[in-house]
Amino acid sequence: MPEERPPRLTPQNVPYQDLPHLVNADGQHLFCRYWRPLSAPRALVFVSHGAGEHCGRYDELAQMLVGLGLLVFAHDHVGHGQSEGERMVVSDFHVFIRDVLQHVDAVQKDYPGLPVFLLGHSMGGAICILTAAERPGHFSGMVLISPLVVANPESATLFKDPPKILEEVFQLTGRTIVSWMPASLWVFAAKVLNLVLPNMSLGRIDSSVLSRNKTEVDIYNTDPLVCRAGLKVCFGNQLLNAVSRVERALPKLTLPFLLLQGSADRLCNSRGAYLLMESAKSQDKTLKVSSCHRSASGRVGGLPLGGVSRALVRHQLVVHSLGSTRVSGTTGWQSVVPGGEAPRVSSL
Repeated sequence: MPEERPPRLTPQNVPYQDLPHLVNADGQHLFCRYWRPLSAPRALVFVSHGAGEHCGRYDELAQMLVGLGLLVFAHDHVGHGQSEGERMVVSDFHVFIRDVLQHVDAVQKDYPGLPVFLLGHSMGGAICILTAAERPGHFSGMVLISPLVVANPESATLFKDPPKILEEVFQLTGRTIVSWMPASLWVFAAKVLNLVLPNMSLGRIDSSVLSRNKTEVDIYNTDPLVCRAGLKVCFGNQLLNAVSRVERALPKLTLPFLLLQGSADRLCNSRGAYLLMESAKSQDKTLKVSSCHRSASGRVGGLPLGGVSRALVRHQLVVHSLGSTRVSGTTGWQSVVPGGEAPRVSSL
C-alpha cells in the first residue's frame, strides 16, 4: 500500500482538511472565509485584505453586508494569515489576481447569474483594480478603501527597526530625501536592491500610523494572524511592480466604483485616489475623503462601516448606483459627471 501522506497544515499547524480552503494553480492551500445570509443572496462580494493582515479582520464589515442579503467571501492571500507561503513573499504580484479570479469563478458556479462586487483595502485595493482590469465587464462594481495606487516615498520613513544602512541614510539626510526623490528613482533603487539583497528586511511598519484609535492599534498588535515580520526587499519590489501595473490599468476601468480615502493616510498616498478618479473611464465614480488615518474602531478607511455596507448594496440595486445615490447615514455622495467635468469630492 502507498504510504499515506501527512495532512497539509496551516502556518499555525491546523490541518487544512478541517478548514475551508482552496488550492491555487501553484498547489498552495489558501484559507477561505464565507459569510452567508440566511436567505438566498442578492449579490456576491469578494473582500481583498491588505499587506501583512488577513481576511478575518473584515469580519465586522462582512457581517453588516450579510445583514443586507449579500454573500461575502474572501481568502488569505499567499504568504498571509492562515494560507501557505513564506510570510509576505510572492513570486509575482499577479499571483494574487490569479487566485482572486479562481475563487470568484468557484463561488459563481454555485450562484450563477448573481452580480459580483470587489472590495479591497490598501494592497487589496490594488489587487481589486488589477482583477477588474483583467476581466472587463465581469464585475458589477468595486469599493476601494485607501487603495495602493501610487508609490509613497514617505512610507520608507515609517518602518521600525530598519536595517542600519537605511537608518544611516535617513539620519544623514534628515529624512528629507523622501520629499523630493522622484518615484522613478525609488523604483530603480528598489530593483537594484532586489537583485543583490532580496531577503533583506526593511523593518516593520510602525503600527501607530495605522489609526488614531489606540484600541484599534492594540487589536492589530495582538492579532496572532497579522504578520509583524519586517517587509522584505523582494516583497517591496512586488508592491512597486503592482503600482506600475495599476497605473497602466486605470484607463481600462469602466465599472462603477466607490473610493474611500483617508487624507491622513501615510502608507497609501492620497494622491492615488485623485489619480484614479482622473484616469478611470468609469461613468459612475465617487470619491469620499475622510480626515482619519487608515482605520478606526467600527470604521474602515475612515468611513463608518454602516455607510460602506449601505453604499455597496444601494450600488447593486439602483440603476445609476453609488455616484448618483444618497446613502442613509452618510453625507454628500457625489459622482464625477460624464463629459470631462472635474471630480466633485465630498468629505466626512
